[in-house]
Amino acid sequence: MASPRPPPASLRSFLDAHFASPEDLASAPALAELLRRECVGLDASLRRLEAQLASVSASWLARSAGARASLRRIRSRGGGFGVEEDDGEETLRSAELPALVQEIHRIDAIRLYAEAALQLEAFVGNLEDATFSIVRQASKLNLSSEMQWKQEKLLQAVDAMRDIELELLRISTNRPQWTNLIMAVDSRVDKTLAILRPKALTDYRALLAALGWPPSLSSPDAANNKYSEIPNPLILMNEANKEKYSQSFLALCALQHAQANREARQCQAKGASASMSDSKYFDKTAACFDNGLWAIDELVQPIASRLEYHFAKWSEQPEFIFALVYKIARDFMGGVDDILQPLIDRARLVGLSAKESWVTGMVKMLLGYIERQIFPVLVTSYQATDDKFEVHSSWMHLNDLMITFDKRMQLLADSGIQKIASISEGLSRSLSVFSIYSEHSDWLHMWAGVELNSAQHKLKSEMEDEINWSYSIKELGLQEITSNFLLSTREDYKAPTISEFVVKTASAMIERGHALPNKGLRIQYNRSSSVQFLNDFFLVLRERCEALQLTNTALEDDSLLKASFAINAARYCEYVLREWDDDIVFLEMGAHRKHVDEGQGQDHKHSAQHPCSFFGDEIAFLAKLGTDYLEQIMSSVLLEFEDLSCDYVQNIGLPNEQIHPVDEVLDEENLGISPGFVASLEVVRDRTTKLMLHLNSKDFLDLWRSIAEGLDYFIYSSIRWGELTFSDQGVVQLRVDTKALLHIFRPFCLRPEAFFPFISDSLRLLAMRKTDARYLLEVLKNAKENDSCLRQQGLQHVNASQAMKILGSKRSDG
Repeated sequence: MASPRPPPASLRSFLDAHFASPEDLASAPALAELLRRECVGLDASLRRLEAQLASVSASWLARSAGARASLRRIRSRGGGFGVEEDDGEETLRSAELPALVQEIHRIDAIRLYAEAALQLEAFVGNLEDATFSIVRQASKLNLSSEMQWKQEKLLQAVDAMRDIELELLRISTNRPQWTNLIMAVDSRVDKTLAILRPKALTDYRALLAALGWPPSLSSPDAANNKYSEIPNPLILMNEANKEKYSQSFLALCALQHAQANREARQCQAKGASASMSDSKYFDKTAACFDNGLWAIDELVQPIASRLEYHFAKWSEQPEFIFALVYKIARDFMGGVDDILQPLIDRARLVGLSAKESWVTGMVKMLLGYIERQIFPVLVTSYQATDDKFEVHSSWMHLNDLMITFDKRMQLLADSGIQKIASISEGLSRSLSVFSIYSEHSDWLHMWAGVELNSAQHKLKSEMEDEINWSYSIKELGLQEITSNFLLSTREDYKAPTISEFVVKTASAMIERGHALPNKGLRIQYNRSSSVQFLNDFFLVLRERCEALQLTNTALEDDSLLKASFAINAARYCEYVLREWDDDIVFLEMGAHRKHVDEGQGQDHKHSAQHPCSFFGDEIAFLAKLGTDYLEQIMSSVLLEFEDLSCDYVQNIGLPNEQIHPVDEVLDEENLGISPGFVASLEVVRDRTTKLMLHLNSKDFLDLWRSIAEGLDYFIYSSIRWGELTFSDQGVVQLRVDTKALLHIFRPFCLRPEAFFPFISDSLRLLAMRKTDARYLLEVLKNAKENDSCLRQQGLQHVNASQAMKILGSKRSDG
């Protein structure tokens, strides 16, 4: 007689798992009942699938039979396509062939659709069976066996979800028109997940409670608000409990990963992104973990309920709340990293850090509390109180605490991790408590208003002191004052101290705005706070410059100094804004703002050289302000010079018989400046000297050159060339007066005559010998290349017509 065949290995392992000791035999009836219920459920599912398969097959066979009958009729009519019968029977026209091909394709598509639907039905059925097995009435198995059995079922559900997602991804890529099938499957899966996820989280919480989580937060010093280090149950687990927890953690991570794949596929379907390979597609799921891991969030949740007891005592002292959350996060960090990071690696969640997920969970917990308990009180006080000084102080103090907390938590999350700067910056955004402003844009505008009002209040007190609007001139040598054109500091620009205060205040506001979690929020905050603050100050600068327009023809020293310092402040602020604009943070915000404006159809003007400029409007305003009022200063100086030299320019070239007889031979050595020209020269000297002392070197360089060119053109155009005849004494006098004018500008350059081209060319023509002048005049009258002839004589600026008029004013005798 043959020996009995031993049971299969799978059966032995199943019996070993459930009957490890004689005491486990008591649970045999419960196990038998559980297996019986599973068999009944599986049989029902099998019968349901068989019925669906029979229905779909019958439908397909009917369509196939119809197609087969159509083909038989075609053959019976002629035995071939396009063959005409002698007996006159109707032939198959060639136009029917495309319809036949289309019908064949339609039948093939129906077959593929039926196969896909059957495949998805099987996968969804597996998911539903595993889910309903988990949520059925609790069995009489012991806790350890029941937990292991539920985890196995959960993993089966996860496998079914993966199969569903792979099939749906294939369909959405190859058959995007099958949207109804995809929507039907998604609907059933959503209903199943609505049951599966809460049940999985409930089982995970039950395991945590059995392991002693959360630990007690009280300590012997709790009455004195002192908290000693708290024991971590994750570290104190024995090997058996550690294995149970590991399996539960991995199962929950697998479920979340499957859900992340599902959300990524749905986001791709809603967007306009192109199709991608499976590997690239699943790489996109990492973004779905930005809000943390479910398994770690469940560690934080029971701690939150206990912390709120302590938070309630510190509603007026929020710094204690932030300190306690940081301490709890830091105390448990070691166990989180040692126990959970290897599990995350085993779950193949690439790029995820246990530290970051733990910190993210703690930040989310704190964020929820301050959103419910702290900010509503602050906002209500802000809206109800007329005297907002105390509310402003409380709000700014809270924001300062949030900034400090964010930095400390980010350092905690990054401890021991080497990161690329851009990646670390991106991660820090997801950990920010300032994400509270993402959901409450009205709170963001209130905060910006608080910052703006505080800054304006400080600025107002600074502006009231006129000393802050001036710049003390140091005892510098003339060469040192005028030779520095590489300006980078407030001292270089000779800007008043008020401008540095404005820059530092705006910089501090911008720095606080960096804590906001995305570019859109930072743009809104900065446009409503720091940029508005700067624009208000720039309007004040324009008002101080407008003092120039309130005076008469003569420039007053006070208005000239005010305008000079205001222009210096504008130039310094413009330089600072250009430096900020080149920073990567503002380049990104400028690009984002440009993209949003274009998407909304807004016609926002952007600089051609800097299309992504964030401060483009402000820089343009300051540049125009400086240019306009420099032109105003130049015009005032020229008008004042014209007013004082009106009589002098009318008599240029005529001999002054009251001072020197006509027959007296004079040279430049013993001839003085024309009396009518002295006051004009003194005004130019006084204005340029003061401007040199008080205006920044770059603007002064442009200004004195413009003044010189304006004086040159005014004097040249005021002489009645061709109407009067210059005497020799008149020519000498003009040369002496011109040298006196050039002497004023000689401290600013070595050859000031280069900026008086018309007067210099006129004097050169008037000083020519009689014979040379006649010859040149004849050449200019007859030659075609008049300009080249003048260039040969070293005359670069006057043209032939002007040269003939000047030569016509030269005395022809002696």
